[in-house]
Amino acid sequence: MKEPKFTELLVWKKAHLLALEIYKVTSKLPKEEMFGLSSQMRRASLSVAANIAEGCKKSKPDFRRYLKISEGSLEELKYYFIVSRDLGYIDDEKHSGFITSANEVGFLLHRLWSSLG
Repeated sequence: MKEPKFTELLVWKKAHLLALEIYKVTSKLPKEEMFGLSSQMRRASLSVAANIAEGCKKSKPDFRRYLKISEGSLEELKYYFIVSRDLGYIDDEKHSGFITSANEVGFLLHRLWSSLG
């Protein structure tokens, strides 16, 4: 069975990989964060990739709107990286890696958004 078209987009691939990494790191957060930070990080990371996927089947103006929603979720996720670092749940190196990955996804989101003119 052929994969959906959105899986061909580099931005979706990068967002998907970021979501997978978020799931790995949040599985190691303290149990008291299960319904707090862990849940919020997972939701935001899934929202980035899911909105790209959903928007891919829409008209150009709607797709652009979905990409902006993805950008918003990505910014929210960046805040959760800061909170996770400041609470000592992730170290500076992990935080820096997440920020770098998120910035790359953000750059690709903006480029795709711009190309839809």
